[in-house]
Amino acid sequence: MASSGVPFGTSGVRGLAAAMTDKLCHAYATAFLQYLRQIGEFSTGDRVALAGDLRTSTPRILAACTTAVRDCGGQIVFCGLTPTPALAFHAMGSGIPSIMVTGSHIPADRNGIKFYRPHGEVLKSDEAGIVGQRVVIDPARFGNDDSLLAPVALPEVTPVEDEYIARYVRHFGADALAGLTIGVYQHTAVGRDVLVRAIEALGATAVPFGRETVFVPVDTEAIREEDIALAAHWAAENKVDAIISTDGDSDRPLVADASGTWLRGDIVGLLCARAVGADVAVTPVSSNTVLELSGAVPKVVRTRIGSPYVIRAMMDAAEADPAARVCGYEANGGFLLGSAVDDMAPLPTRDALLPIIAVLMNAKHRPLAEVVAELPPRFTFSDRVADFPQDHSAALIAFLSHGPEDEQLARIARLFGEIAGFPTGIDTTDGYRMTFADGAILHFRPSGNAPELRCYSEAETEAKARDLNARALAHVLADVVPEAVAFRAAHR
Repeated sequence: MASSGVPFGTSGVRGLAAAMTDKLCHAYATAFLQYLRQIGEFSTGDRVALAGDLRTSTPRILAACTTAVRDCGGQIVFCGLTPTPALAFHAMGSGIPSIMVTGSHIPADRNGIKFYRPHGEVLKSDEAGIVGQRVVIDPARFGNDDSLLAPVALPEVTPVEDEYIARYVRHFGADALAGLTIGVYQHTAVGRDVLVRAIEALGATAVPFGRETVFVPVDTEAIREEDIALAAHWAAENKVDAIISTDGDSDRPLVADASGTWLRGDIVGLLCARAVGADVAVTPVSSNTVLELSGAVPKVVRTRIGSPYVIRAMMDAAEADPAARVCGYEANGGFLLGSAVDDMAPLPTRDALLPIIAVLMNAKHRPLAEVVAELPPRFTFSDRVADFPQDHSAALIAFLSHGPEDEQLARIARLFGEIAGFPTGIDTTDGYRMTFADGAILHFRPSGNAPELRCYSEAETEAKARDLNARALAHVLADVVPEAVAFRAAHR
């Protein structure tokens, strides 16, 4: 880990594909299975489900993980190139561990591996047990560049997508979306054909757009200007009730209204939470506060950013009230179902299909834009600075959080007063989140998956949230980070 520069992060590992050598991926998969063996969730002869996304580096990493599973005495259930939630649904239903090779939404030159225990994602409490494993690898198996010397044949594909789609057809009904025309932005999402099949199975007419062969890093939390323009263009050229899409491994949804305006992921999550009749909704601090203001859910729990934190809080809520309907969602729109909803079993991992369907159900009765317009006027926006040095991120957070609260508020007023007004509150649950007198919010957080600095903003209009974000990021890069780096150097 130390020498590769590919650390263990949220639910698994991510890094440059070139750094994720066959030997390293083999080691990580081996460590995961050794840990499961220690806690009694894997034995020689057990099955392990495996799947991947459409990145060019994925087949190579799948081969390395396949070799690791076999070397550990496991049997591969190869589910092909399929959505992460489809893999997870199959594996959890079968009570077996699973491994997903995907970089999700990050650029094409990167990739990752997600690990699932037999009944859900690995949590933060599992991390030390995995990374603490002593892994012994046969050096004769790898070349000087740490690549596998012998070719690896993947088993025949065990299809899992039909059962995944059937879960929602069974719950919502085969005519749930009848009469709707839905555009499907396919790009290089691994679930691009699953989306078409699913909404057609629910009675809608699908109109596919934008299928690509070169990987497109669609980030549902920081939507690219290209994707904003494409959706508006497709909506103008085609009569559709909505446009839908996902990120690369199809566990985070994108939904646009009939005009091609993308809904924020946390609005999609709120609408889904309301649709399933949730009693408790768990969501990170970065999600829109419209959840509380709308009263859509009786109880709201806020966590750090990352599905393991959301899942842990969902588990705690379900344990506290076994009769409660518990769900979770992230600002990226990924929805986690922590409790059964009628005939729909829990799926406590990010899912894109459930929130997409739940939101589209609204479009049967009136335009989605009207549904969103009825919510309290709170708008979020997020952006990121790519290739941002991690030590600069650490310096920024240390600088902002230095000293008692009154000292921090005075510093915020000096640094951001002209941009956001008078500061009234600080939240350091994850990163550094500032609330201002008019209700505006600025939140800086280093990414846990890549060398990036993320900035989240919230305000009473979309234009103000965007403007606040842009001005704050520009100011941080030009003035605050240099001051923070100098401050940290002086206080070491």
